[in-house]
Amino acid sequence: MVSKTLDYYLALPYTIEVFPDTEDGGFVARVKELRGCITQAETWDELYAMIEEAKRAWLESALQHNHPIPEPVPEETPLGGAD
Repeated sequence: MVSKTLDYYLALPYTIEVFPDTEDGGFVARVKELRGCITQAETWDELYAMIEEAKRAWLESALQHNHPIPEPVPEETPLGGAD
């Protein structure tokens, strides 16, 4: 069995959800498929870097401890396309 690498997981299209932080200002982001992978920042530019760093750390830890890593599931598109 071939083990999957950190680079493999980093290249996957994980879903990043962003919410305004109504209490402290700024924004909160989380990776939907990676439970507990969450961060916050004051600006959009900071937020992107922070969530990428959080995702990398989450994946590194999971790989190091041999924890299962969920992969994103592509959304199904309806057959026949839009009319």
